Amino acid sequence: MGVESGPVDEQARNARTADESYARRLQRLEGARWKRLLSAQAPYRWNVRRLNLGFTLDVGCGIGRNLRHLGGHGVGVDHNPTSVAVARRAGLVAFTPEQFAASPYAAPGRFDALLLAHVLEHLPAEQMRGLLADHLPYLRSGGTAVFITPQERGYASDPTHVRFIDFAAAGALAEEVGLVVRRRYSFPLPRLAGRVFTYNEFVVVSQKP
Repeated sequence: MGVESGPVDEQARNARTADESYARRLQRLEGARWKRLLSAQAPYRWNVRRLNLGFTLDVGCGIGRNLRHLGGHGVGVDHNPTSVAVARRAGLVAFTPEQFAASPYAAPGRFDALLLAHVLEHLPAEQMRGLLADHLPYLRSGGTAVFITPQERGYASDPTHVRFIDFAAAGALAEEVGLVVRRRYSFPLPRLAGRVFTYNEFVVVSQKP
């Protein structure tokens, strides 16, 4: 399934994810009282940790949710400076792209894994490929790349989404940039739930030869 907007809409929506208002939206969503009471992040934290990613570059880290899940074994990069500032205030290691490029972490093969969680659906095709081309050199040979994207209900929940990335689309992208797909699964519920449950995700795990 593909859901696309025109190129002008794609650019405008992508620009909005760099705005301060988008970072504040992430904070509001993550800080919702019901999520704290129900420990809503617990299954997603478990899912990230069970992948045993090692030292991870979290591309599009936002305000640092997955960096926290990684338990200090990761570095984040995000084009939203407000999100990066929020993550840093929480004690996490995060950079804007320019800051990352000037950091000691920007070295070939420095990371065991790349994580792109809820990132690809915000980008038109050329930007997806460009983002991966920019960051794959930092992944060591034999390292793992993980793409996590929303299913139907989650995709519809955010107006900045521009492209529906299902198993087929994520797998095709991985293969296009030279990765080998090792595993695909729906989380936390079976695939069918994605039509009604906002937080059901596609997870595609691949490996750099």
